[in-house]
Amino acid sequence: MAIVTTNPKTPGQRFLVRNKQELAKKRPEKSLTESIHNHKGGRNCYGRITSRRRGGGHKRLYRHVDFRRDKFDVVATVKAFEYDPNRSANIALLEYTDGVKAYILAPNGLKIGDTLFSTKKALTEFPVGISLPLRGIPPSTFIHAVESAPGRGAAIARGAGVFAQLLGIEGDRAILKMPSGEQRYLNADCRATIGIVGNGEHQNQSLGKAGRTRWLGKRPRVRGMVMNPVDHPNGGGQGKSKGGGGRQHPRSPWGQLSKGFPTRTKSKPSNSQIIIRRNGKKVKKGK
Repeated sequence: MAIVTTNPKTPGQRFLVRNKQELAKKRPEKSLTESIHNHKGGRNCYGRITSRRRGGGHKRLYRHVDFRRDKFDVVATVKAFEYDPNRSANIALLEYTDGVKAYILAPNGLKIGDTLFSTKKALTEFPVGISLPLRGIPPSTFIHAVESAPGRGAAIARGAGVFAQLLGIEGDRAILKMPSGEQRYLNADCRATIGIVGNGEHQNQSLGKAGRTRWLGKRPRVRGMVMNPVDHPNGGGQGKSKGGGGRQHPRSPWGQLSKGFPTRTKSKPSNSQIIIRRNGKKVKKGK
């Protein structure tokens, strides 16, 4: 995989920076896909927009990715690497010895023809792609697709190029360094996959034109500063004004300050599991 530019023959190719990948050109596995029709354009059940700047986009099939990895001690072979329009990471097609097929996130270093499996047993070798509980993984190992609770399925470190690091085991709790730098406790029975999620060059590509952004279902964004005062707290003024439009603190259209304080809920239950926050500050006991 590499980042490549194009000799521009159209205006849209002038700023295009693509992520060149060797992926299968065939259609996805039919038994593992589903047609979804929930394009609500960011609207809730009352038809009101609750998530702005969403709508349109190309139609896509949903690929059922196996985030549980609960088929234990059955060897699977990597058959192909495929593109998934629903996530930044690529996916790998596995075929188990009993004929069952499944998709998983494709980690760095995995190749077509490699064999991997999921287990609860203690191992001496830890190749990329195998899934096992945190208590069976040696410290300092890079992992991804980590469960937040045993049996719930992977919820942590699933994006392209992302990884977490296991720092140690204390009894029934594992200490995990999150992709954000935060250190927290997790149940040691939570499962994780060895390795770093592939397609790390995803963040370095440039879409090149506004139309490609619309294909992804993202609508244009208008700055509050260029709106009228009736439409936004930062609006108003003559041109790029230093008075009415732009002198105030950044706010949302409903007047909520957007800078200067954390937005994390103070009463969140998982706060007690945090050891070091993402800003590097240690959490005091009892908070």
